[in-house]
Amino acid sequence: MEINESTFDFNGLSVKSCSFGKGKPLIVLHGWGANSDVMKPITTSLKLKRTFHLLDFPGFGQSPPPPKAWAIDDYADMVQTYIQQLERPVDILAHSFGGRVTLKLCAREGSTSLIDKVLITGGAGMKPNRPVMYYIRKYTAKSLKFPFTLLPQPLSERGLSWLRSTKLWKLLGSSDYKTLNGVMREVFVKTVSEYLESTLPKIDQEVLLLWGKDDDATPLYQARRMEKGIKNAGLAVIDGAGHYAFLDRSHQFKIITETFFK
Repeated sequence: MEINESTFDFNGLSVKSCSFGKGKPLIVLHGWGANSDVMKPITTSLKLKRTFHLLDFPGFGQSPPPPKAWAIDDYADMVQTYIQQLERPVDILAHSFGGRVTLKLCAREGSTSLIDKVLITGGAGMKPNRPVMYYIRKYTAKSLKFPFTLLPQPLSERGLSWLRSTKLWKLLGSSDYKTLNGVMREVFVKTVSEYLESTLPKIDQEVLLLWGKDDDATPLYQARRMEKGIKNAGLAVIDGAGHYAFLDRSHQFKIITETFFK
């Protein structure tokens, strides 16, 4: 199978993409901290008459970080611009963070002319049920940061940099946040601070929510909330699979995906 790798220019930013196959375009969007390579095994195994288009979101894989802290809408703008150069409507297969972007896209006015069927697996964007300890850590971190924000800019940045290096801060921060720096740290904060329940009633596409029963990153109750909110949504659950259901139970995932898109 010939895979064509290229870059797509979006407002001066070179976004890595690859495509293969023939037929109706199917856009494949990866999750946070991943890249298009993670999605290749499942897409190359699918027996579908499709042209697959896999993108590296800016800040992941071989796409450079955005010039400023993007919100989810900025990533949606980028994907929409990419879709507009293809034969439309396209289908979408999205995982995790890619699910956030897809919800935003499908909720936009006129999106049905761009996007037909949608499969979201382990999709993020719903407000999680947080334990009390989460809020203790969150507001403790805010309290620790506050004095440094009152300092002049150079001292403030130096102080915050020191704070982030302390053992206490490392105990308070999320694992995703701690591995980030620069603009992607700001992107992460913007992303996880925006909940997308309000997009659900605006989505008219046929949506399949394909979830791992043991997903602990985006638990099953979040999928049920999406199913309830999207008028044309259905939920399929794969036993023995977690957040990466397409890797954990690849054969089952493949069969369900082929059936949906056929």
